[in-house]
Amino acid sequence: MPASSLEHIQDLGDYVAASPSSFHAVHEAARRLDAAGFKRLEEAQAWPVPTKGGGAFYVIRDGALIAWVVPGGAGPATPFNILGTHTDSPSFKLKPKPTTGKFGWLQAGVEVYGGPLLNSWLDRELRLAGRLVMLDGTEHLTATGPLLRFPQLAIHLDRAVNEGLALGKQQHMNPVFGLGEPGSEDLLGLLAAAAGVDPALIGGYDIVVADTQAPAVFGAKGEFFASGRLDNLSSTHAGLAALIAHASAGAPTGGPIAVLAAFDHEEIGSASRSGACGPILEDILTRISDGMGASVSERRQAFAASFCVSADAGHAVHPNYPERHDPANRPVLNGGPLLKINANQRYATDAAGAAFWARLCGEARVPYQEFVSNNDIPCGSTIGPLTATRLGIRTVDVGVPLLSMHSARELCGTEDPHSLAVVSELFFRTAA
Repeated sequence: MPASSLEHIQDLGDYVAASPSSFHAVHEAARRLDAAGFKRLEEAQAWPVPTKGGGAFYVIRDGALIAWVVPGGAGPATPFNILGTHTDSPSFKLKPKPTTGKFGWLQAGVEVYGGPLLNSWLDRELRLAGRLVMLDGTEHLTATGPLLRFPQLAIHLDRAVNEGLALGKQQHMNPVFGLGEPGSEDLLGLLAAAAGVDPALIGGYDIVVADTQAPAVFGAKGEFFASGRLDNLSSTHAGLAALIAHASAGAPTGGPIAVLAAFDHEEIGSASRSGACGPILEDILTRISDGMGASVSERRQAFAASFCVSADAGHAVHPNYPERHDPANRPVLNGGPLLKINANQRYATDAAGAAFWARLCGEARVPYQEFVSNNDIPCGSTIGPLTATRLGIRTVDVGVPLLSMHSARELCGTEDPHSLAVVSELFFRTAA
């Protein structure tokens, strides 16, 4: 793990830049895990390596990744310490028949993905990225350079724009990418060229829009970090750094099995084969347990002693909108990771989970802050309640505080992501 906050934030910037889509985020994570000595396993094959003897492994399912470290001495009832994150971010996804246009403009047909702040995507140089699946079933990552732009209407043509900007998702969110008639250029051809494949052999694609501006540290004392996709690559990167550091240091004999669960599709409800509502985590935990020779009773015993930290970005107090926040709980940037609490279980934190999180932060000498929503404003949710509901594993919700959440370019402090990673590494080796 990077030794300092600055080194960590620079590495986070590198990770985000390499991860314009969930598929790229998983690919970059796998590259780092490979370099750290983890072994990739395939779900459709038998797992020849007996996990009960210790070791470090990972599995990829589409845009999700599960990685784990088995300590020496692990047995059938060894519990799991799981850090749950997600790899996707609010954006736009390429539609079928994506090359459109009119009045001499070439445009891309896109569909809104999740809940992006639409106005934040205006007047930015954007790229396309994701995966192409060929007719023979092979998959190829692809990413363009700067290609697209959602051009805003000039104030001269809408004098009331500063009194309230209203953007129609179908009418106004159609990015331009060139000049000419729709038949004169083909977006799929550009994506195929970027991947080095024949566009005629593309059978399907999952392609999103991503900002091209590089992450940056700024502020009077370099205390701010601006980047796209901090929700939730800030947590995925922290968990990845923590798990690799945990494996490198040597998992303590008799400790829990450390698991990083980076799901896809959280921003649209998690209801997919690679999302937290799906079976992916239970599938992998069951197979690990099977490798230990666990009975059903021993597996249930292991789950009952397991713990999940759901790590997702949260809200810092906004200085221009203080009325939107709880009057007594107002997290700030660089004040430490958030402990996220909601009476209606939009977050899974309970008293026992809060106490464990407080213990971890105290031992790691990392401050933390409590977040709770203003009663008049609906609370968002995370993978935390989903994981707790599916598996019955006690879960606590935490995360890095942000401003401009769901913007094309979000803002966090330079200290908080490193703090989250430090606590996460301790979590991986600490029994609840």
